[in-house]
Amino acid sequence: MKENIYHVLKGNFLVSNDSFKNWRFILFMVLLMMLMIASSHSSDKKVMEIAKLSKKIKELRSEFVDTRSISMKLKLESTIKNKVLDLELKPSETPPQVIRVTVKKQE
Repeated sequence: MKENIYHVLKGNFLVSNDSFKNWRFILFMVLLMMLMIASSHSSDKKVMEIAKLSKKIKELRSEFVDTRSISMKLKLESTIKNKVLDLELKPSETPPQVIRVTVKKQE
């Protein structure tokens, strides 16, 4: 057992006659590790992109709510009256009257 550990520590398994199998296995493991690292970097990049887009969505949603509240305020009758007073326009004292026209069919 002790001798096997010395062979591994000295690297004899890489230069012995059967070393080709060991090198293939080592290269395969290195390839798998590189794929795993690349996959990890890719997933981290996507997570950061999702976080950035989520933050932007929150900002846009708050901007939409602010704009909608300002728009609703501008549509109020009291706001319109105040704006129109600058133009010296006043609301009508008498309410509007409905005019109905009836058309008779000719026989």
